Amino acid sequence: MIFLVVAIVAMRQTMAFAPISSGFGVVSHKQSFFLSSTLPHVNVNGDKGSDLVNLGFESHDTSPIHDPITSSNFESYQKEHAESINPETRKKYWTRQAQELLDWFSFPFSDNGEGAIKGSFEKGDVTFFASAKLNVCYNAIDRHVNEGKGDKVAILYEGDEPSDVKTFTYSELLGKVSQISNAMKASGVKKGDVVTIYMPMIPEVAMVMLACARIGAVHSVVFAGFSSDALADRISASNSKWVFTADGGLRGSKVIPLKKIADEAVGQDKCKDIVEKVFVWERTGEDLVASDLWNNDRDVKMDELVAAQRPYCPCEWMDAEDNLFILYTSGSTGQPKGLVHTSGGYSLYAALTTKTTFGLKEDDIYACVADAGWITGHTYIVYGPLLNGGCTFMFESTPMYPDEGRYWDMVQR
Repeated sequence: MIFLVVAIVAMRQTMAFAPISSGFGVVSHKQSFFLSSTLPHVNVNGDKGSDLVNLGFESHDTSPIHDPITSSNFESYQKEHAESINPETRKKYWTRQAQELLDWFSFPFSDNGEGAIKGSFEKGDVTFFASAKLNVCYNAIDRHVNEGKGDKVAILYEGDEPSDVKTFTYSELLGKVSQISNAMKASGVKKGDVVTIYMPMIPEVAMVMLACARIGAVHSVVFAGFSSDALADRISASNSKWVFTADGGLRGSKVIPLKKIADEAVGQDKCKDIVEKVFVWERTGEDLVASDLWNNDRDVKMDELVAAQRPYCPCEWMDAEDNLFILYTSGSTGQPKGLVHTSGGYSLYAALTTKTTFGLKEDDIYACVADAGWITGHTYIVYGPLLNGGCTFMFESTPMYPDEGRYWDMVQR
């Protein structure tokens, strides 16, 4: 089975409706509203005695093409939700979920959850599983390999061109992420450092995120459609010494000059004394030296550096309350605000909501065609599916390229 998660407002507004009888046979309330509001002199319902024009189409009853089918039990969901928020049961509930859905290096809490959740929203001192130790990358990759699922496809990728398809098994993903982790450590990236990621939707964007989690660095993904000013604001606000980008990105056959934009951001006064390295992946093959977009003292060819690394890198033990990533708001309502997500609570949330919402099964291919630069991409492209040992689909292009049938062709393939 293939799951396709896509936010198309127009589609969402017209997919569900109650049939009503009309002069057109059976149409929806929304269709009736549309016709009567756009064709005010047409009698959609074909009522006799009306002074509107009756189109005269025969009315007939039809059955729904697809009966609604669901395997969910809403009563069970409501019961579980109530258990998760009830002050008398929530600690036990979340402790049970944490032990069932995640592997911990150290989990010093009893089954009743005493001490697992502390603090309040009023004081802003909420903690989940503080002093417990885990690594989110280990949970997303290593443990599945250790359980014998190394040959299962973890990431299925389709690039800008429909023919550009790549797959990475869990074993391959583990090796590549370990190489990236070692490349970062060799370049000076340390636990707790903020790493800014300004990359196209290629598999390496997920791999860099996971590598950060592996070595304890805090990733800050910036949507690759943002301007150099927006990127500079986020680099400066997080005091990020490390920036990942690519020579360019592809969207509907158009080249997005990501390296040029990154250079403009890093060159601003607020950033030029902060950034130490810019790690550059190859995507478009542009000669950055010939384009005067290369700084030998600062820029690093990531493909070459990664290829020289060992495919083994031990995971850092992280406290559940250690930071996993920062994600900034878009800034549409003012100055962008950086929201910090911690390792234990966030990974449990990502694993549980993915499992509960989508009901993934072992052989499912799951697709969320959002961008990794948004929280949807963090949770439902990268962490959620991989924490559940699923196959996640990554998509670089747009729903309109090479034509409007791209999504449906993609599902068929």
